[in-house]
Amino acid sequence: MHKYRIAVLRGGPSEEYDVSLRTGESVLAALESERYEPLDVVITRAGEWLLQGRVREPHELLASVDGVFIALHGAYGEGGTLQRLIERLHVPYTGSRAFPSAVARSKAIAKDRLAQAGVRMPRHMLVGASARDNVQGLADSIAELFGPKYIVKPTNSGASLGVRIAENRAVLPAVLSEALAEYEQVLVEEYIAGREATCGVVENFRGERLYALPSVEIIPPSGAVFFDYQAKCSASAGTVCPSTFSLREKDELAHLARLAHETLELSQYSRSDFIVGKDGIYFLETNTLPWLTENTPIQKALEVVGCPYEHFVNHLMADALESERAYR
Repeated sequence: MHKYRIAVLRGGPSEEYDVSLRTGESVLAALESERYEPLDVVITRAGEWLLQGRVREPHELLASVDGVFIALHGAYGEGGTLQRLIERLHVPYTGSRAFPSAVARSKAIAKDRLAQAGVRMPRHMLVGASARDNVQGLADSIAELFGPKYIVKPTNSGASLGVRIAENRAVLPAVLSEALAEYEQVLVEEYIAGREATCGVVENFRGERLYALPSVEIIPPSGAVFFDYQAKCSASAGTVCPSTFSLREKDELAHLARLAHETLELSQYSRSDFIVGKDGIYFLETNTLPWLTENTPIQKALEVVGCPYEHFVNHLMADALESERAYR
């Protein structure tokens, strides 16, 4: 029986390197040995591709495989750069295509697209490096538009990396200065009080074109202001699935997750994050390559619907090989 040679790409030059190594490790263990010959390809923080400890040229390595499972997280894996490289060599791969990946990764552009589709979200403003010389004036302008509490986040980071909270108008200039010293662009959002929720979508799954997994409630560990990167990695972080949201809220979360996936023209799977406030549900962002490590929302939701993690991983790989991206 022919076995497909599958390059499992993990690591990568991003702040989510360690998590990506763990996602890749889980994927390698889950791929069916009867059908696939997985290759463990570690991309270093410096961007070198390693196979069995030896540096390989990406185009040379990709030309020798039947498909790619992208187990990376962060800008390199989720922003379209890697996808463009693979597409040039016409190799099937898991996840979304290059352009939709780049759109979803850019929070401001994604929000503009979804706003046009009628998705409710916190009021926000995109701020560039040119504002560094007048953060006080900018903060005053923002405060006139919305507030009184703010979330300041980089436009192209995931996993809540670089996210800051400005508790009020008075501290907003200092928070903006700090964020703009580190990033070229940041998004300032209205802080919405409520419960954090996330909902995954899987394509061509269980007889549905867009199958929404059960919504998951995110409970930050004790002492955490919100579910930041440290909280996501913490053993004390809580995920509640099935969630305790009302049936109406669960239905709306599923609808919005499907709508975000479709509007952003994503492929295979995604996970969208929300705040369930007293006056309704607010969209935050969509992850094109959500973490697939142990105890993550995707795994918890899969458990609830009785889908083994191994089945999910093999579904993604088989779907990628059978899709229109399988040019060969």
